[in-house]
Amino acid sequence: MEVVYQRCCGIDVHKKMIVACFRDGRKKEIREFGTLTNELRELTSWLLDSGCEMIAMESTASYWKPLYNLFELSGLPAMVVNAHHMKSLPGRKTDMKDAEWIADLLQHGLLKASFIPDREQRELREVSRYRKSLVEERSRELNRLQKMLEGANIKLGSKLTHINGKSGRKYLDLLLSGEEISLEAVDDIRNHQMHSSAEEILSSLDGIISPLQRKLIRSVLDHIDDMTKRIKDIDRIIQDYIKDYEDAINALEEIPGVGKIGAQTIISEIGKDMSRFPSASHLCSWAGVAPGNNESAGKRRSGRTTKGNPTLKTTLIQCAHGTSKHKDTFFYAQFQRIKIRRGSKIAAMAVAHSMLTAIYYILKYNQPFHDLGADYYNKFNREKKINSYLKKLNELGYDMTAVPAIP
Repeated sequence: MEVVYQRCCGIDVHKKMIVACFRDGRKKEIREFGTLTNELRELTSWLLDSGCEMIAMESTASYWKPLYNLFELSGLPAMVVNAHHMKSLPGRKTDMKDAEWIADLLQHGLLKASFIPDREQRELREVSRYRKSLVEERSRELNRLQKMLEGANIKLGSKLTHINGKSGRKYLDLLLSGEEISLEAVDDIRNHQMHSSAEEILSSLDGIISPLQRKLIRSVLDHIDDMTKRIKDIDRIIQDYIKDYEDAINALEEIPGVGKIGAQTIISEIGKDMSRFPSASHLCSWAGVAPGNNESAGKRRSGRTTKGNPTLKTTLIQCAHGTSKHKDTFFYAQFQRIKIRRGSKIAAMAVAHSMLTAIYYILKYNQPFHDLGADYYNKFNREKKINSYLKKLNELGYDMTAVPAIP
């Protein structure tokens, strides 16, 4: 096989130790290092002195990050590779053999590098993903709160849209006070825009709640308040850190279904430099919103999407579901068209694919979003559709001579 890199290094990464195999032509040298920063600097100095042209390592958890940080600062070219793409033969699994195998594949150009953004974007990703995890945890706590209320025969969730809203929290505080709840107290808190009457809300608060349940509910409410405060703090950090991306975020907010938080998450995951992706199809495949390829003997099997980037994928699908509020757009028409035949989940994935394609061209060519319109699909084969409908009317016995000519 052709030798792509004359001098290269394959690294098997672990939590407390790493094994590096340096190849210079057919010669190889294997060394072990610790994972402390001063030990990693020794590895970096060794590779610099040896004139290493490329380094490859597995994307093992987050253990590759300290190595990549030092290689990036030292100017050493490095690639992080999916472990699934370079599995060794069964029965030949040791740390040294893994490092040798990685170095051998790298030397002959058989490894595919994963997309690793620059340090600034990696830090932005970390903050954005932390915010997303906090929001998800708060949602779990709200579900837990609802479960506790149901267990205490409190049906407040069936009368209010949000039990954690302003009115909902006042009713919960009234409930946890342990005092008898009167109709006047309920009516004073009640927002007159509510559909439920004060009598219905009072009935929903009539339950069997023990002192222990009161303590548990209060603890869950405190946890929700704490996470809400943390989410607001993270929002301020992101707002200060993402100023350089403000133009790109504003451009993405023009897309129906994409809000400010969604735009920030998308930019933190893919950045605004689209030169790293050869085409929109490559970006969609990397994100995991493109159909998979599984064909054998001329038969196409499952076309399930790949895992891709889970944070970006879930964000795009949420934005796709958000298009239901924009009924005069192309994405809404696409969603409804596919939903009838394939279901809402596949429709949301298809809309997410279209959204990401539009995002690619918006960022690559710095152009504003242009909606194709809700009647986009109706414009296809207009004459063919007219002739088909006229033919069906004729078969049903409708007199076509009285129909005026179609312009």
